[in-house]
Amino acid sequence: MAKSTLFGLYALNAAIASIGIKTSRKTDKHRAWAEINLDNLDHNLSELRRVLPSATSIMAVVKADAYGHGAVRVAKRLYAGGVRFFAVAEIEEAAALRKKGVKGDILILGYTPSDRLEDLIRFNLTQTVTNAEDAERLQAFGKKLKVHIKIDTGMNRLGEPWSHEERILSMYRHSHLIVLGTYSHLAVADSLEPDDVSFTRTQTKRFNDLVERIRDAGLPTGRLHLQSSYGILNHSGLTADLARPGIALYGLLSNDRDRVLADVELRPVLSLKASVTRVAMVRAGESVGYGRSFVASRDTKIASVSIGYADGVPRVLSENGGCVLIRGRRAKIIGKISMDQITVDITSLTDVEPGDTVTLIGQDGDNSISAGEIGRLAGTITNDVLCSIGSRVSRETISLH
Repeated sequence: MAKSTLFGLYALNAAIASIGIKTSRKTDKHRAWAEINLDNLDHNLSELRRVLPSATSIMAVVKADAYGHGAVRVAKRLYAGGVRFFAVAEIEEAAALRKKGVKGDILILGYTPSDRLEDLIRFNLTQTVTNAEDAERLQAFGKKLKVHIKIDTGMNRLGEPWSHEERILSMYRHSHLIVLGTYSHLAVADSLEPDDVSFTRTQTKRFNDLVERIRDAGLPTGRLHLQSSYGILNHSGLTADLARPGIALYGLLSNDRDRVLADVELRPVLSLKASVTRVAMVRAGESVGYGRSFVASRDTKIASVSIGYADGVPRVLSENGGCVLIRGRRAKIIGKISMDQITVDITSLTDVEPGDTVTLIGQDGDNSISAGEIGRLAGTITNDVLCSIGSRVSRETISLH
C-alpha cells in the first residue's frame, strides 16, 4: 500500500514519542553539536530488512562519514546488528574504517588510483571495476584484487555500458581479479511517475539479461546488487543478493515530500543543536547582520546562536523563512547567516537566556524541524544538508542499549 513518507512534525513526533522527549532548556555543551541516536539507526535497519526479501543482505553505505553521522560509530553499530557489508566512496574512507577496527567487507564504489592499489590488499578491501580499461589497469597491477564489476544500465556515470557485452565479459576473465560481485545503479528509483517506473524496469531487465549471459559464458558474477534506498522503498521485491541503503538508514528521504511504496517508519538518527550566546533588543529601524539585509519594523528581541555557515547551516535559510527551535517554539532566522553565528527573532518567546539549547534539526517539545525541511528551504536535498555539517560540530552518541 502506498504511504506518504514525510519527515515533518508529525513523523518526528511519532518516531520519538516512546522515549519521552521534553523541551530542551539549558546546555553546558560547547558551541554546536550533533546528537546521533544509534537506537534509531537500529530501528531503521530493522525496517529496511523487513521490507526486503529474506535472502537479500544489507550493504550499508557509510560514505561521506556516514552522511555526516560518523562512519566509524555507525559501521560498528551496524556490524553489531549483523551487517557484514559496507560501501564507501574512495580508498581513504575505507582505510580510515579499517584503522579504527571496523570489520566486514568494505566495497569502494569509486575509482582508486594506481599508487593506492597496494592499500586494497593491506586493508583487505574490495574495489569497484569502473569499465573495461579499468579492469586492464587493475590486472596490470599484477596482484590478486577483490572486485565488484560495475555495469552502466542507464545512469551514464560509472560502469561499462550494458550493451558492450564483449567488453563486459573481458572484465571477468582477468586472472588477477577475484570477482565477488556485480552491480548497477538505478537512476530514477525515487520517482513513481509511470515513465520513470518504466525506466527502472528497463534498467533492471538490462542488468538481469546481462547477468544471465555472463553466467552462460561460465563466468562468476558474485553477489548481485541494484537497489539503493529508493530502490528498496519503491522496488523492494527485486531479487538480489545485496541492497545498498544510504539515506534511508539514517531515517530520511532525499526529499521529505517524496512518496514511497513501502510501508515503513523511518526515524531520523541525527539532531543538530547549538547554544544561545546573547540576548538583546533591536529598536525599530535598526538593522541586524551583514549588509543590513534585515531592518526591524518594530522593537525586536533577538538571540545570537553559536552556529553558522562554516558548520553547515545554508546561508539562504534566512532569506527563505528558516527557523530554529528554542524552548519548544519556533524562532525565525533574521539577517544574513555568518560563518560562526546566526541571529533569531525571539520577540514572542519568554525567558530565553544565554546557554539555552537551540535545535536546528530535530525535536524540541511538540515541535520539530527536519533535515528535509531545511533541504527544501535551501533548494537542495536532505543528503546535502547532512553531509554539509562541518567537522567542528561535535558528534555525541545517544543510545539506551
